Amino acid sequence: MTARDQYTFGNPVTLYDRVEPPVQHQPEPGVQAKMTPVPDLGEKTYRGTGRLTGRKALITGGDSGIGGAVAIAFAREGADVVIVHLPAEQQDADRIVGLIEEAGAKGHSIAADITEAATCRAIVAEAVSVLGGLDILVNNAGKQVAIDRLEDLSDEQFEQTFRTNVFANFWLTKAALPHLPEGATIINTASLEAYKPAPDRLDYASTKAAVNNFSKGLAQQLAPRGIRVNVVAPGPVWTALQVSQGVSDEQMKAFDDESTYQRAGQPAELAPAFVFLASAESSYVSGETLNVNGAMVTP
Repeated sequence: MTARDQYTFGNPVTLYDRVEPPVQHQPEPGVQAKMTPVPDLGEKTYRGTGRLTGRKALITGGDSGIGGAVAIAFAREGADVVIVHLPAEQQDADRIVGLIEEAGAKGHSIAADITEAATCRAIVAEAVSVLGGLDILVNNAGKQVAIDRLEDLSDEQFEQTFRTNVFANFWLTKAALPHLPEGATIINTASLEAYKPAPDRLDYASTKAAVNNFSKGLAQQLAPRGIRVNVVAPGPVWTALQVSQGVSDEQMKAFDDESTYQRAGQPAELAPAFVFLASAESSYVSGETLNVNGAMVTP
């Protein structure tokens, strides 16, 4: 089924077809353009209405998947956007920058590894220079590699998962704060795993719980400065994480069966949640986790 734009009502269960992906493998971080099927980022369906006109956004992991969908949506809502990606993801990043520019917004990509503090500071500095300021920060980039047994989870992977998903969040936010004015917003990507950890994703699930907790505390700290902090927690969404060791072959075969909707989510379905939390419409929303998970009930 071809999805309609985000303002057209319909049955959410059947809004998108089941993905039913064939088993496929890519080395980390994965290239979306090589996936079967290619995820839907809302390229043909997201319709903007000027809700972010004049805003300046930095999005990590903005080359594909959820981050890519958010970058497209922000641009179509009027924001200029800088995306961060790994060098291996340049093909996807170039496509997203092209879509940002097609929307009439300024687009720029930064190829960088966010697992080092100095790199995170340099990313923020470059984004501020390109955009002429910064008032939206989306910490979305993530590392997820499934390992069945704790004994096989290496020290190196455990550390890299925390550096990517938690430490970078801290470093980027700390570097961005001096540039964020009143009315700015920070949006962090957590996961259903923060509440319902899969047994083969102990490191990933732990980081997402940490992101959730960090965000709620930070929201209270930054409220007096007029800066809001919120979280989006996706359920099972079809992205490059899944084909780059994020799930086992068995889980990939049954990927559509996890949610109550009995279909995987598409990145396009996540973008409106980020737009809402970035826009003035959510002025009284801070410290909130918005779960977008196909009716997989969480606390």
